[in-house]
Amino acid sequence: MTGSITLTNEQARRFMLLKQGLIGGYKFSGKQGIIDFVRQAGCIQFDPIDVCGKNAELVLLSRVKGFTKQLLYSLLYEDRMLLDYFDKNLAIIETADWPYFRRYREAHKTGGRSFGEVNAVCGEIKNIIRQKGPVSSADIGFSDTVKWYWSDTKLSRAALETMYFRGDLVVHHKKRTVKYYDPTENCIAYELLNAPEPYPDELEYKKWRVLRRIGGVGLLWNKSSDAWLNIKELKSAERNEVFRQLIEEEKILEITVEGIKEKLFCLSTDRSLLEVVLQGTELKARCELIAPLDNMLWDRRLIKALFDFDYKWEIYTPEVQRKYGYYVLPLLYGEHFIGRVEAICDRKAKTLVLKNIWYEKGVKQTKKLKNAINDCICSLAAFNECKYVSHNIC
Repeated sequence: MTGSITLTNEQARRFMLLKQGLIGGYKFSGKQGIIDFVRQAGCIQFDPIDVCGKNAELVLLSRVKGFTKQLLYSLLYEDRMLLDYFDKNLAIIETADWPYFRRYREAHKTGGRSFGEVNAVCGEIKNIIRQKGPVSSADIGFSDTVKWYWSDTKLSRAALETMYFRGDLVVHHKKRTVKYYDPTENCIAYELLNAPEPYPDELEYKKWRVLRRIGGVGLLWNKSSDAWLNIKELKSAERNEVFRQLIEEEKILEITVEGIKEKLFCLSTDRSLLEVVLQGTELKARCELIAPLDNMLWDRRLIKALFDFDYKWEIYTPEVQRKYGYYVLPLLYGEHFIGRVEAICDRKAKTLVLKNIWYEKGVKQTKKLKNAINDCICSLAAFNECKYVSHNIC
């Protein structure tokens, strides 16, 4: 399979869903399945808001057979095979990827908000951790208010987060949303901490990051996109050169999709998936709820072009301006987004409150479809340890 490949819109959708593990049988399973998906995706975007599961949990729930919150927690804070760190914004990455983000850590050692105030207390914080063990911001004092990225905050939080950005500390564990920090050398192997910079050349490094993002989504185009967030200095001219070299090196394949003007690209290593969709292999339909910051949704204009599904996460939209709701999840069935669901966990009552389902225009609410949605909602309830669903759907 060489040169430019042409796919129908349906084939392109199938390819992306196959890559993401969202159609056919589950390709990811259990603890190893979590690792395998994170390795494929590069990272899973993390968000602490928990309405019916946090974003990273919902990403994995839709793909990994037998996924539980405890499996992810153990990989992060017991086995240390996964790590909270920055990739596409705050994310979960493989701990093995630590060396690749040296640039990010070094940048935070030479500047940042409230630089002087933070530096003045870093040594004392290290002493406190040596005496107490892992600490949260509430454990170390330093209650002065300082300027911070999102809003003014206590010096304790700013200092811990800066030391985390710099790689001096990592998240040792969490209690709900509270982070407890520990020196990095206590949690990451010496070999990784002292590994050399994998890509000293800046352009080679950007090529690695672009490949990682293409692999994380499945198909991407060479145009401005949220999929490139947090790749510094990736202006259009530099991105064009990155794509040119990746094509020349045969690391990516050019895809023409009928009805879409722009060329799309996938990893060359995904040729086998292209063969599956070109052969017209029949794939079992699954019904899954998709996380609001899911890897597949990183470029929502692309999702609109491929799936004719226009999704906006309205969590930051004023209530009176929302079209749907605060925390609404896209509903996938087979090869199509058929609607969106707003569900809220009432944990005291152990009830999943199904507030609304909005179907896309033209969706036929057959018995088969309703049964599939029923199973999907019940799985979400069980995942959240809810015994009841406040709707007749279950």
